[in-house]
Amino acid sequence: MRFVPKDPPRTFRVGRDQSIELSDCGRVYLAPDELLTFETPSGREHDFAAKSWGFYATPSVNGRLKDQGFKTALVRNRQGRIFVMVVEQDRMPDFEAYCRSEQQDVLEWLDER
Repeated sequence: MRFVPKDPPRTFRVGRDQSIELSDCGRVYLAPDELLTFETPSGREHDFAAKSWGFYATPSVNGRLKDQGFKTALVRNRQGRIFVMVVEQDRMPDFEAYCRSEQQDVLEWLDER
């Protein structure tokens, strides 16, 4: 694994009304079969793994993610773009408010299949 930080981070605005500011902090380069674990402030974990053919963008949505307290949604925005979003179960009100403000619709909860 190799990490190249951006110092200072590149900032830019996104969202329906450009009210969300993101900070691009750098790039991570993973070789096949390398894995990174991301941890939320509450201690929940989400793994991202590289393979020779691409990536496992999430752990199993109805296994490890569910056990970690996440729900996994397939979401479509008003431009028809589709996203996979991983939501902390106890942060559902925040997620629902975000979807309303950004005019996004949950197509399906993947962890409920």
